[in-house]
Order: sequence, then C-alpha cells, then structure tokens
Amino acid sequence: MVVEMLGSTVPRRQLGRGRREARMAARMTVRAAAKALEWSEAKMWRIETGQVSMRSHDVQTMCRVYGVPDGMAEVLTGLAKETRARGWWHSYGDVIPSWFDVFVALEGAASELRGYESELVPGLFQTAAYARIVLGSDPAGVDADELERRVLLRMQRQSLITRPTDPARLDVVLNEAVLRRPVGDREVMASQCRHLVELSELPNVTLRVAPFAAGMHGGGNSGPFTILRFPTSGDGRELEPPTVYVEGYTGSRYLDQPGEVGRFDDVFDGMVRTIRDESGERSKALLREAAREHGG
Repeated sequence: MVVEMLGSTVPRRQLGRGRREARMAARMTVRAAAKALEWSEAKMWRIETGQVSMRSHDVQTMCRVYGVPDGMAEVLTGLAKETRARGWWHSYGDVIPSWFDVFVALEGAASELRGYESELVPGLFQTAAYARIVLGSDPAGVDADELERRVLLRMQRQSLITRPTDPARLDVVLNEAVLRRPVGDREVMASQCRHLVELSELPNVTLRVAPFAAGMHGGGNSGPFTILRFPTSGDGRELEPPTVYVEGYTGSRYLDQPGEVGRFDDVFDGMVRTIRDESGERSKALLREAAREHGG
C-alpha cells in the first residue's frame, strides 16, 4: 500500500498543492479563503505547504468554498486520509528532530537521490561503527540507549539502496577530505572506506570523489546538499516535484521551485565535469587507497 511506503509527508505535500491550486482557480487570496473558512492565515499557509495533515471533513469544506468539481474533491479527500498515516520511522520519534522527520519520509519515497557531501560520509553510506561515532559526538550529549536507537534508525534508512523492488538510484560526490579525516580509529575508517567501495559496485549507485587536485568546484560555494526525485506516472508525469534538501545544525531547508532545483543540478553537473571521472573508476581507486592508508 502506498501509505506504508511513503508515510504522510508526500500525500500532505500533494494535498497542499491541490488546495493551493483550487484556491487560485477560485480567485481567492489566502486572506479571503482564511476568512471564509474561519481559519488563521498561518493555518492556511501550513496546509498549502504540506506541513500538517487534514481531516476529510475539513477538505470537503474547503472544496465547497472553492467550488471544486466532485471528481477532484473525491481525490483530495482520499489524500486527506493518507496524510494521517504514520511511517515506520515514527517509532523513532524520540530521537528524530521534527525538521528531519520530513526528510526521512521524502528519502524513503524517492526514486533518485544525487548530492554532495564535504565533511562526512553521507548517512545512507555510513557503517554502524562510523555512525556511532558521528552521532555520539553531539555536543548536547546523548545517552547510550538513545545513541543506539539513532544508529539503528540510520541503518534502517539504508534499506532503500538494497531493497529488492525498485531500489533508489544514488549519485553522490564526496570531497576527498571525507576520506582523509579520521573519524574514530584506523579500523573504523578502513572499514568505512571498504564499505564505500562495495557500495560503488552496486548497479544503482554512482560514487565519485572530488580529489584535492581537482581544485575549486561548485560544491565549495553551495555546501552539502541532496536533490531528491520521485517516481513518475505511466505517462512520465512527475507525481511529486524534485526537492533540494539542505541541512543545517538546528534545522533544514526544502527547496522545490524549478529554478532552485535547477541551480543545484547545475552545481552537481559542474562538479562531475570538474572531477572528470564519468565511470567512477578513478574514484574507486581513491577509496581503495584511503582504505589502505587507514590500515585496511
């Protein structure tokens, strides 16, 4: 069932766009719609940006106010039921920041992820030992039980790479510093580098390293980012718009305007051209070299 895989986040975003389009088709401003529905403008904004779930009754009310045709109203009401579903990761709600909950849902729904990491191995590529050190370094502190739950969540997220049905396609660029900077002892780093080599051999994974010798590239300006793309319909139509995820220390940004996504696509494509390693073979050699240097 779709809800079990996607959780509530994607249906919320789809419903939000549907509500916004219906309001605009009715030529109503947010203020006018909020007044007609006796809601605050802040609530309207949260609904239209997919930040909250909705009851079917509220959707039906909105459809009447906007004059939405019966067929479309039925579709939107169905989406409202899906927005209240809970994904598997909600059992880890005590260790997931609210802003990261959205990303976990989108990540699990994505068919393709491409991105850049400058400092650390991306979570989807981390070994448990490496993840334990990274997550345990939180300045706010974390007790042993919470740390293990965070590590387990990270390991479970990685199933999207190896799931037997429609595994996600990953195209990732790592800064060479990710391989050179020790995280943990030599054994942890050697094992992590060997794991990266193994992942790079998977047919759905392309992993490149931006070597120091390549000089400046676009990632130096953009910083780390992830571009998520989602499955398309039978006619090739996007069911969910591509989204750029940019993580910060205390929060994150989600960018889905075509111009914003296009700029990050350009940065990524520019990095690939700078690296000059289309097949990824030179990057695999760098990964093996790093594993040897760390003692593996």
